[in-house]
Amino acid sequence: MDLFDHHRQRLAATDAPLAARMRPRTLDEFIGQDHIIGPGRLLRRAIAADQISSVIFYGPPGTGKTTLAQIIANATSAHFIAINAVLAGVKDIRGAIAEAQDRQGQYSMRTILFVDEVHRFNKAQQDALLPWVENGTIILIGATTENPYFEVNKALVSRSRLFQLQSLEEADLQRVVDQALSDEERGYGTRPIQLEPDARAHLVNVANGDARALLNALELAVETTPSDDKGQLVITLDVAEESIQRRAVLYDKEGDAHFDTISAFIKSVRGSDPDAALYWLARMVYSGEDPRFIFRRLIILASEDIGLADPQAIGVVTACATAFDRIGMPEGQYPLSQATLYLANAAKSNSTMGFFEALKAVQNERSGDVPNPLKDSNRDKHSFGHGANYKYPHAYRDHWVAEQYLPGGLQGQVFYQPSNQGWEAKLAVQVTQRREAQIAALADGDLALPEVLSFGPVDRGAERWLQRAMGQAGERLGLVRDRMFEQANCQRHHVVLDLNAGSGLFTWEAIRQVPEGGVYAQVRSEVEAQQLQTQSQSLPDLLRPVPLYLSGLFGGEGRGEEGTASMLKFDRIMGRNGIAEGIAQGMMPELWVKQLCDRLRPQGRIILAEQCPQMSQRLSAWLSEQGLPKRPKYQKLLKQLQIAEKSMYETFPELSWGPKTARQWFEETQLQTTVTLERTSVSIALTSDLIARWFDERPVSYGSRLGSQLSSEAVLQVQQMFMETLSGQTRELKGAIVWIVAQSQSQR
Repeated sequence: MDLFDHHRQRLAATDAPLAARMRPRTLDEFIGQDHIIGPGRLLRRAIAADQISSVIFYGPPGTGKTTLAQIIANATSAHFIAINAVLAGVKDIRGAIAEAQDRQGQYSMRTILFVDEVHRFNKAQQDALLPWVENGTIILIGATTENPYFEVNKALVSRSRLFQLQSLEEADLQRVVDQALSDEERGYGTRPIQLEPDARAHLVNVANGDARALLNALELAVETTPSDDKGQLVITLDVAEESIQRRAVLYDKEGDAHFDTISAFIKSVRGSDPDAALYWLARMVYSGEDPRFIFRRLIILASEDIGLADPQAIGVVTACATAFDRIGMPEGQYPLSQATLYLANAAKSNSTMGFFEALKAVQNERSGDVPNPLKDSNRDKHSFGHGANYKYPHAYRDHWVAEQYLPGGLQGQVFYQPSNQGWEAKLAVQVTQRREAQIAALADGDLALPEVLSFGPVDRGAERWLQRAMGQAGERLGLVRDRMFEQANCQRHHVVLDLNAGSGLFTWEAIRQVPEGGVYAQVRSEVEAQQLQTQSQSLPDLLRPVPLYLSGLFGGEGRGEEGTASMLKFDRIMGRNGIAEGIAQGMMPELWVKQLCDRLRPQGRIILAEQCPQMSQRLSAWLSEQGLPKRPKYQKLLKQLQIAEKSMYETFPELSWGPKTARQWFEETQLQTTVTLERTSVSIALTSDLIARWFDERPVSYGSRLGSQLSSEAVLQVQQMFMETLSGQTRELKGAIVWIVAQSQSQR
């Protein structure tokens, strides 16, 4: 860089628009998008570790796509090249590739190629990137406002991680304003500016989640407003309204916003919500959508979603469309609104979809001959008898007769299902009765029914559920895992904590479900941590679970790249016997629950599957069922055991709680809590080794707990009684799992 280049860069930095000057330089300065770069997220960890792979940033304008690329450029040791797809061509791509090859060959240096507006590259230009992304010559970072699944080469998409950026929240935009007004180097921190609350609220509201639009409006307001007599620059509501008069609505007739908005409009009309329907209609009209396109979709909806529930609907909407063609805009907004409101408030039925069931039958079933009575009799009635025995409906009462009109192989098949809505509801009984009469007539004619008259698809989910329920321990745990993640509803960017993760039951599934987030696994010992690390050796470093000890989770030292995990919050906290684990670590259950809830993000969720000893079978029940030998000492010992068990399940905190207690613990933290009880039953083989384990020296063993109620001699006698009467048998062990789902009130 020579003196003139340096001078030119200084001038660009000082004369650039406010939005360009205030562009964040580090992740700490970046505002919003916590779902992809918040603490613990995969992308943040990848940037910090300088292990970025090919990524595509997708989102509306002004949400930080280019800024994130520049932050990566500042943080990486790789060479960084930036091009804009609007201005660049294949020649620029080849130049960037050549430079990347030179640096790789001479210095073993990686190259990151940032392509802004990557969707503007045509197919040939995108194909030119593919082999170099594939062989690692370049790491691609693309930025686009369009859905990459539609606008970017599928091969490039498959080799990149996609991160969707969202419009900024109001709180984020408020921080953007504060940052611009306080920054003395790049913003207006050195100028006496007073931004009135109404003016601030207007700028934030009309910016519509676009930080660039907000900063541009603020800059216009500041630069065009003179100072008052006291030298202070006051930005009033009038000034703010002049600076940003029209809300920036993201809408591209060829892009995602177009399809997403018309989809929201149609779904609102289908869902009979006139308010939402008018809102989405106004949003499309405001953005310049062609009203004829909207009418076309409404005409389709009138048949698809309303049909015979209100046969006049299609007449109303076509009449409104004709009226619009005669009067045009802006008065044409009235018939457009009328059609929308009529369809939104009309009774709904999708019975016209029966046509597609019939079409499927035509495609998949063997084509049957037209029944002889239905054939055309004008040409060959006398030779082949076509049309013979046809029953003319008008010759019968009510102008209907129980005739068969389907081919023989399809008789009894049902395509049309009348709804119970509007006008069509009146048809339902009539259609059903006539079908019954047709079937009866078919049976009375001594004709065998070619097909069963009722049919339902196989419920694969129910079959899998039953198969697992009949399986062994591993399969039952798999069932618990599946139900756990079904209730967790994890998103790809979530940060997940697996309590009591020694088995890895939930850890590996969490890694599969949150590839752009992070998984933290609470372990009991260094041995469990080592096992977890060994099992994850085949995973890339950034995808491996981060082991945490209980002390690291709540204030002590953790493991992993963040060192101390005490400040990290989670989107999902899940565990099997997580409460029992906290109690085993010497914590009171209500305190343990409170600390778990404190580690939850505002929209987070806790899901626990807890074995509930209080509602499980007592081991002494087997002895009662077995019938003890007629020895007085055994009968007396059984009574002592039953009393001791009752006391034990009332004394120990880990044994004495139940569903009501669990609900109370969580509701005291102001979380909306659902507690359900699932009864379980499992066959177990009562081997001598298993019985001996019940009575080993572990503090949590059955025998150790009995020792708090009985003498050591009595405990040995109980063990001997179990060995003599139960060893070698297979018995049903009945238990209960308490499912706890706790989340913030706003998620209800």
